[in-house]
Amino acid sequence: MSSSGSLSLLLLPPLSCFLLQDPSLAFSLQSCTIFYSENVSNMWVTCKGRELTVVSDNIPRNAASLDLSWNLLAQITRTDFRGLSKIKSLEVQRNLISHIDGGAFTDLAELLILIMNDNKLTNLTDNMFQGLSKLATLALSSNHISFISPVAFQSLDSLKWVELGSNHLHQVKDIVPLLKLPMIQILFLGYNKLNSFQSDDLPLNISNVRSLSLSLNPLRKFSITTDVFPYLQSLDFSKCSSNMEWKVENKTFLRSLTSLFFSGTYISFDTYREMLQTTDSLQKLVLTYIKEWLDGLVDIACKIPSLRSLDAAACQIETIDDNLQRSCSQLTELILSANSLSGMSEHSLQSLTQLSLLQLHGNYLPKVPRALRRLSTLDVLDLSFNVISELDCLDFQHLTRLTELNLNHNRISSLRGCVFQNLNDLKVLNMGQNAVFTIQDAFKVSLRKLESLNLHSSVLVKLKQGDFRNLSSFRFLDLEADTAIPMDYGIFEGLDHLQTLRLSVSSYEKDFFRLSHVENLTLHLTFAWNPQSSQLNDESPFSNSPNLKKLVLKVYDTFTTHISPNMLGGLKSLEYLMTEKFFVKSVHPDMFKYTPQLKGLQIVHSDVLYLTPELFWPIPNLKALDLSDNELRSLDFLAQANLPALSWLKLSNNKLSIINEMLLHSLPALTYLDLTGNPLTCECSNSGFNLWVLSSNQTQVINGHQYTCAFPVSQRGKKFLEFDVHSCWIDASFLCFICCSCLIVFTLLASFTYHFLRWKKVASQRYDAFVSYNINDEAWVCRELLPVLEDFEPGKSIVENITEAIYGSRKTICVISRSYLQSKWCSREIQMASFRLFDDLVKRCTYLSWPRAAQHTGVFWQKVQRSLEANEQDLLSTKI
Repeated sequence: MSSSGSLSLLLLPPLSCFLLQDPSLAFSLQSCTIFYSENVSNMWVTCKGRELTVVSDNIPRNAASLDLSWNLLAQITRTDFRGLSKIKSLEVQRNLISHIDGGAFTDLAELLILIMNDNKLTNLTDNMFQGLSKLATLALSSNHISFISPVAFQSLDSLKWVELGSNHLHQVKDIVPLLKLPMIQILFLGYNKLNSFQSDDLPLNISNVRSLSLSLNPLRKFSITTDVFPYLQSLDFSKCSSNMEWKVENKTFLRSLTSLFFSGTYISFDTYREMLQTTDSLQKLVLTYIKEWLDGLVDIACKIPSLRSLDAAACQIETIDDNLQRSCSQLTELILSANSLSGMSEHSLQSLTQLSLLQLHGNYLPKVPRALRRLSTLDVLDLSFNVISELDCLDFQHLTRLTELNLNHNRISSLRGCVFQNLNDLKVLNMGQNAVFTIQDAFKVSLRKLESLNLHSSVLVKLKQGDFRNLSSFRFLDLEADTAIPMDYGIFEGLDHLQTLRLSVSSYEKDFFRLSHVENLTLHLTFAWNPQSSQLNDESPFSNSPNLKKLVLKVYDTFTTHISPNMLGGLKSLEYLMTEKFFVKSVHPDMFKYTPQLKGLQIVHSDVLYLTPELFWPIPNLKALDLSDNELRSLDFLAQANLPALSWLKLSNNKLSIINEMLLHSLPALTYLDLTGNPLTCECSNSGFNLWVLSSNQTQVINGHQYTCAFPVSQRGKKFLEFDVHSCWIDASFLCFICCSCLIVFTLLASFTYHFLRWKKVASQRYDAFVSYNINDEAWVCRELLPVLEDFEPGKSIVENITEAIYGSRKTICVISRSYLQSKWCSREIQMASFRLFDDLVKRCTYLSWPRAAQHTGVFWQKVQRSLEANEQDLLSTKI
């Protein structure tokens, strides 16, 4: 294969091969993603929205939850869920399922929840739910079900909750099998075609159902003539027929009824009144989208002594006069949300002497109604999503029992010192999204029991020392905003129980914030962040917060500064660090030397170009690492990072094109890997990673089967796992055949013939060059470097082949790449080439032999002296 004047190549065969394991064990599911906690029994598999036409056959056998919703499944067969005996929750809503084989769910013996809403089912057949003895929740809404087999539910002894809304059920006898179930409690039949619900049509004595919804049915008659529902607690007649006849012969038949739902004027006022008059035990009444008869219905309902809760949401109420609640003195809960309230008379709520909860959110109230000042029994007040611009000192003066106050999403700009002065029992105060710019002395008095304060999105001019002095019960404080809040020294002194703090700052100094008890700290570093004044740049700003377990550092604006490697000094208890746009380009190798307990690390949107393995050496307990949305081009840092516990690794949206699968072997606990959005190369350089993704039975590569090729141009847009990797490897069986054949031939040759031919070959065969390269660079060598190939001589050791090839070639060419430097055999080749170079150099140099000069020492030393006087570039070698 060689000739004078031609360039020949000595090809080295690959030294390893990849064997695919059983694909059913692989975690890189083609159409699904696995999520799970540290407890493997809680594994959740989602195949949602993947356009599946059949159930994936590689779902892990230990999956506890499976989501197949939003696909194109047309049927469920007996084999679809075979072997999935540990699944407890199964969702297949939003498909095209029209048929289910009998016994299709037999293997799902542990199933508790089955959701099949929004499909094409028309019939529920005999054995459809066979084997689901533990099933507790069954959702079949929005199908086309018009027939239910009398024995369809006979094996569902544990069933408690059933949804059959939005189907084509015409007769109440269709649901008799459900009403007979021993554990049934909740039955939703809304939006069907039931025109009658009569106990005379139910061939049963007693049903255990607790909640029954018949909303949006064209009911013309509701009749209970026997005590068939002794446990019924909730009835929903929302938006039913306007001419419905109500017939309950004995009030005791509904003796357990506590909740009743009406909606709109679909039922006549007389029928509503009749219904209310037969529910002596009613505790909660919901009246939605009712305006015309609201006053009359409320008046009738409030005459029921047991009534405690009235919900009149979305009834288009614009104002409340003195008459609405006059007869409702026994109410403890009043909900008037999502109306058009802009005011109420001062005495409109004066009769509600037992009210503990009042919800007025989602209205147009410009101020706190004066009517609330008389509600001294109130515990919870919700005034969120109104247009309140100012708080008066008398607004909450008499609400001394208030424990929760929600003023979120209003227009309050300032707080006077007297606003909350009497709220001695208040525990939760939400004033987020108000653009408050001054709090004066609002939190200096009272509020000793306040545990949670939300001032999110405030524009506070300044926080002064002592503003939170008396809040000794504080556990949660949110001061995060778009702009930094100036603060006095010692602003948080005395808050010994504060556990969670969220701040927007332009600088952070350890002596400025003494947070010895805080466990969760979020810092929003604003555009005014000053690297010169912040000790984040030179000392350990968090050293006065030794109990920090979670630290969040986020920047939404341009932020470039040097971050000191001592920044996390003193945080020996830190377990989670989340940063966004904080570290820029790189992270100092000593950054985590103070955080040995770190378990979760997030460095995102930071343009990080590279990381060093030394960075991770101090945090061997790291379990989750998120480096998404950066500029990483290599994962070399993983090789020596020493992360034995890392199980979750997210590297999405970086610049990774070649993934060395050997690096991933340095992460023995890795179970979750996300490389979405990286420009992967579909060439031989990635063949190892390609096969690793397909064969790994431990690590799940998230959406791996959806990854596409970015390079080369000819492969762009194609699936990464579909590019042909076989051309990158010499066929093992063919290689074995050649080797065996050669061995037989050489065994038959006589020893003298072998030596003769070998000598002739060595003497006559002389190559122009020996080319040393790694198999990953083969395509370039073959295409760009050499047109002629010549293999090793079979039957010899690799080392012997390499030696003869190098010494049998005039020149040695080394194609040095990253893969070349990582190869043991390539290292041997370049070492052998170096030996030959040294050998040639020695042959051209002055060479003296001491044994031969032993009898003529004078001549020997004369030659040595002459050599030392020669050109300084000449070499002298002495053989002893």
